[in-house]
Amino acid sequence: MSTTKSKKTPNLDSVTTVNDDGSHYILHPADVSGKFTRARQIFAFFLLVVYVALPWIQINGAPAVFLDIQTRQFHLFGITLAPQDLWVMFFSITGLGFSLFLITALLGRVWCGWACPYTIFLEHIYRRIERIIDGDGANRRKLDNSPWGFNKATRRIVKHSLFLLVSALLAHVFLSYFVSLRRLYQFMEEGPMAHAFAFGAILFLTGCLYVCFARFREQFCIMVCPYGRLQSAMTDDNTMIIGYDVNRGEPRGKVKQAGGDCIDCRRCVNVCPTGIDIRDGLQLECIGCAACIDACDEIMVKIDRPKGLVRYDSYNGLNGKQRKILRPRIFVYAGLGCIGLTALVFTTFFKARPYTVSSSRMMGAPFYVDDSSVRNNYQLRLLNKRNQPATFNIQLDQPPAGYSISGTDQTFTIEAHGEVSRPAILTVPKKSYRGPTELVVLIKADPGNVKIKHKIRFAGPNPNSFK
Repeated sequence: MSTTKSKKTPNLDSVTTVNDDGSHYILHPADVSGKFTRARQIFAFFLLVVYVALPWIQINGAPAVFLDIQTRQFHLFGITLAPQDLWVMFFSITGLGFSLFLITALLGRVWCGWACPYTIFLEHIYRRIERIIDGDGANRRKLDNSPWGFNKATRRIVKHSLFLLVSALLAHVFLSYFVSLRRLYQFMEEGPMAHAFAFGAILFLTGCLYVCFARFREQFCIMVCPYGRLQSAMTDDNTMIIGYDVNRGEPRGKVKQAGGDCIDCRRCVNVCPTGIDIRDGLQLECIGCAACIDACDEIMVKIDRPKGLVRYDSYNGLNGKQRKILRPRIFVYAGLGCIGLTALVFTTFFKARPYTVSSSRMMGAPFYVDDSSVRNNYQLRLLNKRNQPATFNIQLDQPPAGYSISGTDQTFTIEAHGEVSRPAILTVPKKSYRGPTELVVLIKADPGNVKIKHKIRFAGPNPNSFK
């Protein structure tokens, strides 16, 4: 059950968005304008455009980001990875992870307030729709507490219908990263029952998005997201945060009576999307959105006092001390991030080849012996990750005397982003057989004049059994 019957005063002993009975206290942040709000809106618009546009942008014949589960190929900005190449992602994740640690140590929770998809969807789409339909924060609280009637019912139906529509659109965009836009349109034309799994995924994602952004809202950031708890281990007194200048603001009071610059207007509290009072100090709920900075600066201008009572600064800076930017944790995070990203670049361009090969022993006995030879039967699987056809040639690389390979055509072609399976029959005359050995299959591929060496274990009986 959710309620907004009484206006709550934030404190450090409990979470504002949770009532004493455990129900959800719905926040209705007041509108705010200012340089940080405008900058966040522009940046959010840019990120939303990127999110929608990536499936449309073609690089090397595939979408810029396309995690093609059906063919088990993953296209990332012109680089195509097969499942056996996914170890490359380890370096990507570690590099990006330590880069985020570095940003957090320097700038606090700037990711949460400026770039997190959850924040962008909630603040710049869903709450924007709510403001258009229900009005500003005061009007929304008034509407919540008013009895049901035609006006309230109409607004609720329109608002939640738009929430569902937006949730469905975002879910379709998300699914396009896994099935491509072309196939997504095909699914839609053929009907939901023809592609029940994809349709079910859309329904599930739509429901999750609707529940999160129409009901759960900021509680996800406060209660579910682990980053808000981890960031306290990555920050120190020199990390940039949003803080209240106690020395300048206190003692607070009315305009003509205050000993400090804070006039206790509560404007910073009313605009906070997580319901905290920034004057109580840095808190877990703060996402670094800077709404309170714009709100406070607006009031300071009106009462002819300097801006910056609430500002981006470090704990040391707020207490009149010198802030140190370069410190041990910065060097550690930067170094680890560079190692991960350097390894990613190296492995991507030098190890993740445009063609891959794998092998498996055919069903049946591991080897066969006839009157004159020992034989192993393998199946080779070759994958062309390029967006153009490629020709392949398969042979043994410097085999021991007597060993040969057959079953693979001398030269064959694989279509763009295609794969084929070829039998590889390895034989050796009994007189040349010296026991199980390791052979190297050499695959030559064009374009690119790429050479891939693939090791295969040749199995057989004890050679003494032939005597």
